[in-house]
Amino acid sequence: MPQNRKESLIFTVLMCAFMVFFMSVYNISIHDKFSLDTFKDAWLDFPITYIIAMIFDWFIVSNIAKKIAFSIISPDSKQIIKAIVISSCMVCGMVLCMSLFGAIKSIGFSNTLITIWIINIVNNFIIALPLQLLIAGPLVRFIFRTLFPEGTIIEIVNS
Repeated sequence: MPQNRKESLIFTVLMCAFMVFFMSVYNISIHDKFSLDTFKDAWLDFPITYIIAMIFDWFIVSNIAKKIAFSIISPDSKQIIKAIVISSCMVCGMVLCMSLFGAIKSIGFSNTLITIWIINIVNNFIIALPLQLLIAGPLVRFIFRTLFPEGTIIEIVNS
């Protein structure tokens, strides 16, 4: 788990990229048949979706998710418990936000927006939670700590 704000930013950049790309592949596959074009379309859609996801994650969802997580568990809990609870809270918040973004992007502000948003929430949550807990979380944490062993990123704090 990240130890300071710089590590948190780097970790968020990596995690957000992984989740945005693979959730985009999944969402495109829901509407079109799965093919190599699915990956191309997800890659072309990636920049704007990634920017929106980073804004939601960094400025809104992470603070709320951590407050909720630490109201459920103690800061002294085992690392794996903290990772699971924080990740689960993050998924809930990001699914709400990004499902709305996807609904607006696909149909605009129409009278069916709320319905499409709710459908998107259900469709995305059933994939995002296991993807985060079973694949993205462990993989990104492994990559992060391989690239940045604990104690290598030092945050300089002005006194």
